[in-house]
Amino acid sequence: MDCTLHRNLPVPLARKYRHQWYQNLVVGVLTASSWIGQSYNAQASPAQDPAYCHIPPAEVAAKNVLRLAAQRGERDAQSKYNDIVKKHLTYVQQCRQKSWLKNQAIWIRLYPCDSKPGVLEEIFDRMVNRGYNQIYLATFYAGRVLLPRSNNPTTWTSVLTMRGTEKTDLLADSIQKGRERGLKVYAWLYSLNFGPDYAMTPEGQSALGVNGRGELTLFDGEEGFPRANDGVNGSVLFVDPYSEKARNDYARMVREVARRRPDGILFDYIRFPRGQGGQSIASQVKDLWIYGEESRQTLMALAQNSKGTDLIERFLTKGTITINDLKEVDKLYPNEVSPLWQGRTPLEGEGAMSYEDKFPWIEWDLWQLTLAHASDGVTSFLRRGMEPVDQQRLISGSVFFPEANQPISRRGYDSRLQPWNRFPTPEWHPMAYATCNRSDCIVEQVRRVVNFAPRNTNIIPALAGTWGKGIEGRPSLENQMEDIRRNLPRINSVSHFAYSWQEPESDYYRSSCQLR
Repeated sequence: MDCTLHRNLPVPLARKYRHQWYQNLVVGVLTASSWIGQSYNAQASPAQDPAYCHIPPAEVAAKNVLRLAAQRGERDAQSKYNDIVKKHLTYVQQCRQKSWLKNQAIWIRLYPCDSKPGVLEEIFDRMVNRGYNQIYLATFYAGRVLLPRSNNPTTWTSVLTMRGTEKTDLLADSIQKGRERGLKVYAWLYSLNFGPDYAMTPEGQSALGVNGRGELTLFDGEEGFPRANDGVNGSVLFVDPYSEKARNDYARMVREVARRRPDGILFDYIRFPRGQGGQSIASQVKDLWIYGEESRQTLMALAQNSKGTDLIERFLTKGTITINDLKEVDKLYPNEVSPLWQGRTPLEGEGAMSYEDKFPWIEWDLWQLTLAHASDGVTSFLRRGMEPVDQQRLISGSVFFPEANQPISRRGYDSRLQPWNRFPTPEWHPMAYATCNRSDCIVEQVRRVVNFAPRNTNIIPALAGTWGKGIEGRPSLENQMEDIRRNLPRINSVSHFAYSWQEPESDYYRSSCQLR
């Protein structure tokens, strides 16, 4: 997810997980074998857990044993495994119908070794065991795409690059195996963050976002931390949202993903980068990532007379204007009363006002123009990306930070300039990641989104945490969900970040595995 919370496991913890993983496997197999021998009945119903729809441990172990036996080709094991998979599918569906929480989703990234036989089945079984009925599957991230090499017409490298995996379609396989277990599978895509490899060609470099200091967005700072276990999230690269090349490349990739018919497509990183320290606030035009050639051309086209064109150019180039600039522009274009650009209404009697009186208003209007231009680029890029999704009649969702669209002080704005209150997707996925050791701040983040949302928008908060205990300044997932339910009854769906937090042993070994 945007600003992912994955972490590398230190060596001592890795050893601990290796030991625990082996112990859990042995104990689980022995327990389940005994239980199956005594009382297995494929039609039995798991004990009811109306709150979160978890599958009881005994049945979890039974399913795992049958899955392993089916993989070994043991007689009748596959049919028994299929039966218990269907039983758990039915249980979770019926449980969700009775629960206030109609949808419980989880975010997950797949790794090359997940293409091995039986691995996807194990992963998705684990999700069902915890009562999840939706998956948000990382499909485009850090410059990699979850498409097979033999059918990848996009600009980006496939996740699977090893010999023998050319035709393996992990996305299509995941959609199939997820649905077999009653899981809706959404494709989760980075948007304006194209990944550093995109800059390897001159054409790609021409599409990059640039600020007024000539800086690109390729850096290894706050945006790349914490790193994912596979090491690919260490740096980011944002493109100019007005670049036609970037828009076309992205739309082609979305179109290929949509052809696999996931249950929905989620757009993440629909924003500009967040700077560090003082650069986390945009307070002057040179802080904005609007200096790419196509962004600049689009902005200049908003001018409606020569005075407007000249002042916009001066504002961009110098980062400000002065009273002398107004005087010079008046001399150059004496037949025009006021500078004009799209959205500007001149002050009454502006032509007769003193330069000292009208200067702060014109300078402010220029600042508002460039801010609007930057945020309009974000929303227009999203709309373009949604087109293939709408054509396939799939659900689209936007992922965003609840606090990333607000002013800071009189003139400053959050440097991400994420105008999520204007995102046209039918689903909104606010990342409610606040840390105050209670749920209060998390609830307030979601409340802010609810207050902005149109009535027909489906709000699905993304919560960070683990089951049964607090972590990193956040209460347990249960506490977070119950506080949201109590304070915001409109919310009936949530997602959890992430599988790597819920199943750290599984994620560690899968990410560390070498496919040969």
